[in-house]
Amino acid sequence: MSRAVRCELVRSDYAINSILYQRGIYPEDEFEQKKKYGLPLLVTKDAGVRQYLNRVLSQIQTWLMNGDIQKLVVVIIDIESNETKERWNFDIQMDVDAAVTGSEKPQQEIVNEIRTIIRQITSSITYLPLLEGRCIFDILIYTNQSAPIPTKWEESGARLIENSEQVRLYSFSTNIHKVDSLVAYQADPI
Repeated sequence: MSRAVRCELVRSDYAINSILYQRGIYPEDEFEQKKKYGLPLLVTKDAGVRQYLNRVLSQIQTWLMNGDIQKLVVVIIDIESNETKERWNFDIQMDVDAAVTGSEKPQQEIVNEIRTIIRQITSSITYLPLLEGRCIFDILIYTNQSAPIPTKWEESGARLIENSEQVRLYSFSTNIHKVDSLVAYQADPI
């Protein structure tokens, strides 16, 4: 059985930065362009957000190495109503045999698959509803029950969206880890 935990602060990698930028969580002028995976990507300039993302990614790396992580979810929450507007799910599966033998895919194949996911995040603004009002984001990480949890983190609810619409994104795999992704969002009321 897994459990969801969340970190009290907020930080993330290129995919999360792309979500934050594309969904307008922070103003455009709070991002700077970096080149990664052969793509021009926008990343936050905010030192607090960067520090948070670095802490989260460091912990995720530890959990990945130990096979303790099952899912990472980026949730977008309306500040006024506290409603979850979107859930960006990244389900992570580990192939223990591949981890033992170290049989990872060639780096270029992995990079191409990551590019595809980032391009999908970028194109998401064409089908996701406009986020009205101010929103914040949070990161939920589903771990094995036995995984050690950092002291500044706490257990959290799943922040599910009732009657949500879902769009499956491309998957990618390193052969050791496979990541399936989808975005669930609050459908526009009729």
